[in-house]
This record gives sequence, structure tokens and C-alpha cells, in this order.
Amino acid sequence: MAASVKDVLGDLDRDSYVSLLAKIVGEARHVQNNPPDLIPKEDRVARHVLDALLPLSTSTGGGPLIVSHVVYAEGRGNVIVEYPGSAPGKILSFVGCHMDVVSANPNDWDFDPFSLSVDGDKLRGRGTTDCLGHVALVTELMRRLGQTRPELKNTVVAVFIANEENSSVLGIGVDALVKDGLLDKLKAGPLFWIDTADKQPCIGTGGMIAWKLRATGKLFHSGLAHKAINPLELAMEALKEIQSRFYRDFPPHPKEEVYGFATPSTMKPTQWSYPGGGVNQIPAECTISGDVRLTPFYNPTDAVKKLQEYVDEINANIEKLDSRGPVSKYVLPDENLRGRLTITFDEAVTSGVACNLDSCGFHVLCKATEEVVGYVKPYSITGSLPLIRELQDEGFDVQTSGYGIMATYHARNEYCLFSDMCQGFHVFVSIISQLEEDSN
Repeated sequence: MAASVKDVLGDLDRDSYVSLLAKIVGEARHVQNNPPDLIPKEDRVARHVLDALLPLSTSTGGGPLIVSHVVYAEGRGNVIVEYPGSAPGKILSFVGCHMDVVSANPNDWDFDPFSLSVDGDKLRGRGTTDCLGHVALVTELMRRLGQTRPELKNTVVAVFIANEENSSVLGIGVDALVKDGLLDKLKAGPLFWIDTADKQPCIGTGGMIAWKLRATGKLFHSGLAHKAINPLELAMEALKEIQSRFYRDFPPHPKEEVYGFATPSTMKPTQWSYPGGGVNQIPAECTISGDVRLTPFYNPTDAVKKLQEYVDEINANIEKLDSRGPVSKYVLPDENLRGRLTITFDEAVTSGVACNLDSCGFHVLCKATEEVVGYVKPYSITGSLPLIRELQDEGFDVQTSGYGIMATYHARNEYCLFSDMCQGFHVFVSIISQLEEDSN
């Protein structure tokens, strides 16, 4: 009797995984993505992936893996690895493992963020959860496939990408791969985006719109407030009106309950700034910044249009806006002055995603998770994952999961657990095994 896929692929080898992860995390300093100061060189990570897999490749090692290094910007490559199956059109893919990280200040950490440190089950360092730990995990999966050479009907593809942490720059990572048609054949099967956490399917994410609301008034001495237009009061009252209208137009959506979203769509301030001055001076202007988090059942373009409409209507009727106190006002008729609002939006508007709950990909991920982790509890958040909605719109069956620690995402003292990564490896093997059974 032939050995099963699970028997052939076995368990995640701790020594091999930790050794590879140490090399990759050792590059974290050089793949921080925070332009213009920090431009990552993802090829520093890619070379460790290539070092692990090229000896098992058709091109240099006489092995079964087909390995491609695709570069759109100097030093910032992507890696595509394919383990060919025997059945035409049968395919599954593990995508989204990105080789850049968010920045880290070593002075804020209790250990060096740019080298791997091991504390029992804890593997500590920048990127261990997001997403270098997954880069190492999927590399180990492909290495095991290349070493053991199981007879599969399904082709298994891994895609390691550049430039996930900065969606304002295009044409470097997965967007360019899609544009060039290099991932087209992945549409034939489930695509598992491996860049979330806590070992459960993440079935919904939020869109994000960053905004700035600027209020312009008239500067004057605070002891003569009747001669001023106070932009702070204008901004506060205007924002209250804008938020009220937003929640009327974008209320909780019925599908949010189906997907288990932790919150509905929100529009709220997060920062406040003004040019400076004495406490006895009413400033001429101020700016409130914030964001919209939009569940995927609403269109971000519609939200941007509505927010602009709210501001335009308030400007046209600014004398009707609620004021504060007997001399608070937003119009000075004798001086022909009116307070004014302007709203601007960050160009990097992202859309949320609602995964297809009827797809084969979703069902095999859930079954694998329950089998390995012991339970399955899909979740949704209005945090944003760039790129995946675009993949879904292009016709890919995107499902998302990950095996880091959500609480350490983009945080100081980032770590993951080796035991969680072991379970992630077993989930991948179970997915492959299930799809092989479905192919019989």
C-alpha cells in the first residue's frame, strides 16, 4: 500500500526551520519598509529561500522544483516555486508570504529585533509573526516536497512576495506578477494567503481610507473671542456632523454577522494638529486626521464620495452648524469671512475582502484547521490586508490564514511559537492531502 501524503511529508523539522528562520530574521534590519528612509531589499531574504530550494530544482539541482526569481526593482525580487503534479489544471497555491517587515526601534525592545532569539517554544525577532516566520514555513514545505517527491495529481505553488507593507508603491510585488500573467494558472484552484495569525481562517477584512479634515478660521486673541473664527470648535462640530451622517449611510450590514466581524464600519479621528501658538491665542487653522474602516460589503469609492459631500454641504451652510457659547461663530459678516473645511484622502485606499464561504478552498482549510488545531472558528476583522481584494477581483479563490501571534503583529517584542508553526505545517499537509483525495 502506498504511503499517504501525510506520512511522506511528516512533521516540520525544528532544526531545519529554526536554522532557516535565523538566517531570514538576520536580514530584518535590511528589509524594513518605511519609505523614504527605509527601502527594503527583499532579495536579501529571497537568497536564503533560493539557497534552500535551488538544490532541489530542475535548473540547478536535478530535482522536481521549478524555481523562478522575478525582479521588478533592483534588489527587490519575488520568488515563485512550483512542485508539479500529474493532473493538468489541478493546482493549489500558498501566496502572501512577504519578505519585507515593518520597522523596529531596538531601543524599544527587550531583545535584538534583528536577530532570532530562541526562548523555549518562543521564536523572537522582527518578522517572526509578520511575515518572515511564514516565509520560512512555506519554504520548508516546498523543500520537503522536493526532498520526498510524493506522487501528486495537484501542482503545489508557493509565491514569496516583495513590498507588502507599503501598498502606496505599485509594480514591485504580487500586483506586478498578476499584471504580467505569471499567476494566471493559480485561478484554477484555491489560493491560500498566508499572512494572518492565531491559526484560524480569517474570512473577512476591512477596507481603509485615511483622511485629513482641515478647518480654517480666523486667528485672534482668546480674550476677544467674538472677533475670531475658532477652527478647533469648527472642526469638532463638523466632525460630529460628518460622523453622524457616515453612520446613517454606512450602518452595520447584515452580512457582518454571517462573517463574524468584530466591529461594523467605523469613521473616527485618531490625530489632532495645529500650527502652534500661545494658550491665549485662537489659532487660524487646525487639522484632524483619522481613518475609515469599511467592511467589505461597502465600496470605499462610495465612502470617499459621501465624505466629500458631507464637507461640501457643511461649507455651504456653515452658519447653521452648531456652535459653542454666546460668541462662538463660523461667519464674520462685517469682514466677509467664513470658516472653511477641506477634506483630503490618502491615495492608498484599500478595499476589504469577504472570502467565498462556498468554495472548496474554504472547506478544506476549515477541515484541516479542525483536524490539526482541534477546533475551527473563522473570524473577521476590520484590519486591512492589502492586495488580496485585488486578487479576488481578478478571479482568484483567496482564503487567508496564518500561524503567528496576532497580539505581536507590528508590535515591539514580536515573536511566534514553534508549536504554532508546526500546526501550520500540518494544516498545509492536510490541505494537500484532502485535495489529492478529491482528485481521485
